Amino acid sequence: MLTANDPNRKSWLDISENSDFPIHNLPFGVFMAKDDHITIGTRIGDYAIDLGALHQLGYFEGIILPEDVFLQDTLNDFITLGKPTCRQVRNRIAEIFDANNSALQGNAEQRDIILFAVEEVQMLMPVFIQDYTDFYSSREHAFNVGTMFRGADNALMPNWLHLPVGYHGRSSSIIVSGENIRRPMGQSKPADADAPVFGPSKLLDFELEMAFITTDGKALGECITTEEAEDYLFGMVVFNDWSARDLQAWEYVPLGPFLGKNFASSMSAWVVTFDALEPYRVEKPAQDPEPLPYLQCAKNTSYDIKLEVYIQPEGGAESLVCESNHKYLYWTMVQQLAHHTVNGCNINAGDLMASGTISGPNPSNYGSMLELSWRGAKSITLSDGSERKFIQDGDTVIMRAFCDNGSQRMGFGEVRSKVLPAKE
Repeated sequence: MLTANDPNRKSWLDISENSDFPIHNLPFGVFMAKDDHITIGTRIGDYAIDLGALHQLGYFEGIILPEDVFLQDTLNDFITLGKPTCRQVRNRIAEIFDANNSALQGNAEQRDIILFAVEEVQMLMPVFIQDYTDFYSSREHAFNVGTMFRGADNALMPNWLHLPVGYHGRSSSIIVSGENIRRPMGQSKPADADAPVFGPSKLLDFELEMAFITTDGKALGECITTEEAEDYLFGMVVFNDWSARDLQAWEYVPLGPFLGKNFASSMSAWVVTFDALEPYRVEKPAQDPEPLPYLQCAKNTSYDIKLEVYIQPEGGAESLVCESNHKYLYWTMVQQLAHHTVNGCNINAGDLMASGTISGPNPSNYGSMLELSWRGAKSITLSDGSERKFIQDGDTVIMRAFCDNGSQRMGFGEVRSKVLPAKE
C-alpha cells in the first residue's frame, strides 16, 4: 500500500507550506556533502536525507536491501530492485519522519549524521543514463511548428495522430541542474545565402519537457504492453532539451536531429516517483482517430503537473515567459513506452525518455522560444525591459514543475542552466 501518500501525515521536520518537498513527496537523488561523502538520498523540505546512513543505522530493517545499495553514486542499482521494493523504502522513510515517530526525532546524534541542509550539499546526476529517447508528443507544439514550416493545412505529418513519434538522442551530454552549457558551433544556411556558413548558433532555444526514468524491462524481443507499462516507470524529472534551431533546420533532413540537439540537455536533480504522483492523475486528452489496439490504455494515465519557464539575464531578475502543463500531452507515457518496445526493443534501469516540448492551447503555454517568438517574428519582453527572440549568452533558463490539487502540493524543484559564449 502507498502509506507514504497519507494526506493526513505530518512530519517532525520544519517544512514551509509551499515547499515542493512535503513528506508526501520523498523523491530520490544523489548528493555530495562537504566531506566529499557521496550518498543516495531523499529530501523533505529544505533537508537532504542520507539514506546510506539510515540503512547502516538499521532503519530499513525488514526490507530486503543490498548492504551498499545507498552507497552508490547513481540510483541505477536501487531502481533495479523494482517498484515494490522502492515503494517499501519510501513508505518506511515516511514512517521515520512522521510527527508521531520519536525514534530518530529524539536522537540528536543520529540526526547529525543523517540530515543535511540542502544548500550545503552538491546535487549530482541521479542516474547513469545508458539510453535516451526524445518523443514529440504535444499536439499543440507539433501543430505550431508544422504551421510555421508547412502551413496549417499540413501542420501534422500523416503518422502523427497514429503513433508517438520519437528519436534516439545522445545520453552523454545530459547534465544535471546547475551546470552551465556553451552555445554550440555548427553549420547553418541563412535564408539569403547560397551556401552554408559555420559559426555559433544564433537561434539557441529551450524546450520545456519532462522525462521519465525506467526500471529494468523485459528481454530483447519482448514488448511491454500498455497494461504493464506502469510497472516499468520509476520516476520523473523536469527536462530542458536545448535546441539550436538554425543548426537543426539545415541538418535534419532526411535523418532528423543531430548537432542541433546533442550538445546539451539539462535535467532536475530529484527524481519524483510515480507513487508520489498518484494523487495527481487526470484523464488523458481525447484521441481521434482511436489508436491501434496496442496503444489503447486507461483514461487516467496523464498527470496534472504545472510547468513554468523563466529567463534570467546576467545580473538581472527572473522573468516568467511560459506556463504549461504536463496534462496537455496528446500521447501518454504509457503509450510512449508501449510503442517504444512493441518491436522488441529492450530497456534498462535508468533509461530516460523525454516528452518533447510541452505546449498548450494558448500562446502563454508555448514551451519554446521558437513558438513564443513565432520563428523570430515577434519579441518577448523581460522584466528589465530587454527583449528576446531566442536565448542570449549570459541568460539562465529556469524550469519549475509542481502539482497542486487544492488540498496537497508537491513538486520537482527546478532545472537551471546558464548559457556561456561559444568556444570558437
